[in-house]
Amino acid sequence: MDDSHPQRPGFLERLTSWLSREPDNREELLELLHAAYENNLLDADALSMIEGVMQVSEMQAREIMIPRAQMDVVDINESPENLLPFVIDTAHSRFPAVDGDRDSVVGILLAKDLLRLCNGEDVNLRDQLRPAVFIPESKRLNVLLKEFRASRNHIAIVVDEYGGVAGLVTIEDVLEQIVGDIEDEYDYDEAEDNVIGEQDGSFRVKAQTEIGDFNLALGASFADDEFDTVGGLVTHAFGRLPKRGETVEIAGFHFQVLRAGSRRLHTLRVRRLPQASLL
Repeated sequence: MDDSHPQRPGFLERLTSWLSREPDNREELLELLHAAYENNLLDADALSMIEGVMQVSEMQAREIMIPRAQMDVVDINESPENLLPFVIDTAHSRFPAVDGDRDSVVGILLAKDLLRLCNGEDVNLRDQLRPAVFIPESKRLNVLLKEFRASRNHIAIVVDEYGGVAGLVTIEDVLEQIVGDIEDEYDYDEAEDNVIGEQDGSFRVKAQTEIGDFNLALGASFADDEFDTVGGLVTHAFGRLPKRGETVEIAGFHFQVLRAGSRRLHTLRVRRLPQASLL
């Protein structure tokens, strides 16, 4: 045997080599991180979160905000009793409060504060509002996250260069860029069925529901050769990742997005159109 050939570097030598390298740019750093993952020095979740942190430092509020037209707002000119059904249906904990139109955000109303007012007394809803935080569309997400933590605030109103309301961003929206989609207490429990019938005849459907299961539950006949899930079918119909509240009609069914993260759909409301034939 010829011992003159150099031996392949061992694990410790390769580890030392990786740690001693100083990446000169973001691409080299990502390459180093992926090399660590491939050699089992990082697991997939850790790698994803590190990439998320790096991404957040380069993203702006305009990239993840809920657009103005899709904001769920409350009007302070309404009585608490009139607002309560809307607050219960949307299931948010905080709402931008407006005075007549969406460009006049005057504060933030907490759902728990509204519940205290529904006792029949004549109260001024404006007195219950928390101060609203306004940020520019160009606000970096890493800076915004620091401000959220420092102020213990959970929601910010995004304004455009002319001072008009462009949308809103929550602390959850920012954190989802790092750790992935966050499910809250209003989301489906993992043990629940993927398709749940509502009293009005519609269905709440998890976007991860397989096409075959959806067809069986609703009497549909969507093909599953191109998409595995209902979420994939709906996203394709939009040609992009839709936002909460957006709707689309596909082959005799009406789909409404109930919940969507920045990366994927979560929950849909589905109903058969009158002309739809059940196959």
